[in-house]
Amino acid sequence: MQQWAPLVEYRRENIAEVVKFGAVMCVSGDQILYQLGDDIVCFGRSLLKPYQMKVFTQALDAVLSSEQKALSLASHNAELAHTDIVHTMLNDGLERFLKTPDSLPLMPNKDNHQASPWNHPCSGKHAGVLRGCQEKGWPLEGYQSLTHPYHTAFTNALKTELGSDWEASAVGFDGCGLPAHSFTLFEITKLFAALAKNKHDDWIWESMTRHPELIGGTGRLDTKIMQACAGKVLAKEGADGLLGLAISHPEHPQGLGIVIKLSHGWDASATGFVAEAILQKMGFNVPPTEQPGGQVAVVNTDITSSEAFPLPKA
Repeated sequence: MQQWAPLVEYRRENIAEVVKFGAVMCVSGDQILYQLGDDIVCFGRSLLKPYQMKVFTQALDAVLSSEQKALSLASHNAELAHTDIVHTMLNDGLERFLKTPDSLPLMPNKDNHQASPWNHPCSGKHAGVLRGCQEKGWPLEGYQSLTHPYHTAFTNALKTELGSDWEASAVGFDGCGLPAHSFTLFEITKLFAALAKNKHDDWIWESMTRHPELIGGTGRLDTKIMQACAGKVLAKEGADGLLGLAISHPEHPQGLGIVIKLSHGWDASATGFVAEAILQKMGFNVPPTEQPGGQVAVVNTDITSSEAFPLPKA
């Protein structure tokens, strides 16, 4: 069994009624700067969307608008602003190749009540993959298969940062139908540090930080963080219980990556309390997560302590 650490307690009258367990890691380059909990193994899920699209950054640079690029990196709420843009990404009959499952909006939406492939939070990524395959002359059928050229190119994009001998201990399939690789927490965090290090190499950083409202949407943690951090932090949520932060900082030219993983799966409130405590140490003013009713959230002092987890001011 993997060992998890207590990350945040929900206290009433200073008695912990709820304890949320997980793991946190901070990496710069190849160096672990902070670790709480085991170097757990998990699937990268939607945290890997920036790398899933690195396959196509050159091919799509002049093809997609800035907003379309952002949707290709999103786990969106299926607000109309999201689905309208995804529709514009698939022209010339490409809609028939879209393989996202029929879904309701990820968040309640008064304007959208019907299940459809466009509502799936990964529909923008799938649309981006289809456009990229079209530009590269790859087959449009079977783009979800492990034998498709896209999967080989994606795996090579990961090996660029993790080493040519890197192999996932397991490869499954995500809820959207695309392959999902397993990683250690260190490996995922290293990938996020590299996003900051290589922020000027392609359009991924600019598209995400320029359009945070398109990456998640109303009420979403990654959107809130990027809106508050003025282009210095790239944030991405991922199921189940993942949040990745890539931080651009002059003291860390190799990039600064931080990943939070909750043991019990996605919990935006608990993850928010931990992420906000970390970012506050760096001087970022992120709007606080609402406290649980009648309780006070207290983040583990190993995270909030400057001695245990030193971070430079932004």
